[in-house]
Amino acid sequence: MKRRTLFRSAAALIGLGALGAGANSASVRGNRYYQGPVSDHFDGTRFFNPDGAQPKGFSDLMRWRFGPKPAEWPESVVGEIAKPADRVKDLTVTMVGHATMLIQMQSLNILTDPVWSRRVSPLSFAGPRRVVAPGIPFEALPKIDLVLLSHNHYDHLDLETLTRLKAHDPLVITPLGNDTLLSGTGLRVQTMDWGDEASFGDLGVHCLPSHHWSARGMGDRSMALWSAFMLTGAAGPVHFIGDTGFDKGRPYAGLSDRFGAPRVALLPIGAYEPRWFMKDQHQNPEEAVQGFRISAARFAIGHHWGTIQLTNEARDAPLRALEASLHKHEISPDRFRALAPGEVWAIPA
Repeated sequence: MKRRTLFRSAAALIGLGALGAGANSASVRGNRYYQGPVSDHFDGTRFFNPDGAQPKGFSDLMRWRFGPKPAEWPESVVGEIAKPADRVKDLTVTMVGHATMLIQMQSLNILTDPVWSRRVSPLSFAGPRRVVAPGIPFEALPKIDLVLLSHNHYDHLDLETLTRLKAHDPLVITPLGNDTLLSGTGLRVQTMDWGDEASFGDLGVHCLPSHHWSARGMGDRSMALWSAFMLTGAAGPVHFIGDTGFDKGRPYAGLSDRFGAPRVALLPIGAYEPRWFMKDQHQNPEEAVQGFRISAARFAIGHHWGTIQLTNEARDAPLRALEASLHKHEISPDRFRALAPGEVWAIPA
């Protein structure tokens, strides 16, 4: 079976979990992940995006599945391999792949949405797989102190990788409800709601809204929360979004007023086609650049592209679109870089 056919079969198979549509099952009673008070983004059973768009349904998933064919990706790509320092006093980011990055700041080592597995799927033998090896071999990781886990889709929450990280004994900070999924890993977990803040050594960790959703299967849509994060400290604010729709710019509004201009923003730029299906939950490069401008960030790293084919666009399409958008807005490409696995960027002061 050709890779394109495999991709489309896998998309239909796990679309209810990792890719972009969920069944709002009336048979599900209660929430298997989280119990808590009703809020402006939790109705007592499910989380939601206030005044935002809900995820597409099963019929839309099938329309995508049987619509235009996705672009052909290569079977494999040879990437760079980085060997990170044990500690960094200032601020350096190394791309591992997809939404997994090593942030080294203030002598702390922080991983975002760590995935080292070959596939991002509930099945070991089917589903989207990486075409380029992790930019840091797992065995070459420095001691990991903190993990930021944005939401529970399979391409962001990988239980196999998280279980391997237990040897590092990091603290995992994640939005409400995801601790239930991690209960078997043995990891230390701290959950946060939107607007919460915590301290980790000299680092501040702030949980912020993003416009997305969550699911691991057919009956648990939006039962665990999703979020962005802001890290604050002597190295300057670092903004990380794992996944988001642009949502009229609301995930970016007011950030510079609250935290100061982010020194660097780590923003998704891939998995955005077909636009009619992905727009509400996955921003495209143009929207990422608009968000970069709204937040007044000094630098940005584009992630969530080129490692795992989840949607229809070509592997290098986000790079071309980002280049065009930066030119359109007269932003130097030295300020917003789409890092490939193994690339390292010491963020300018």
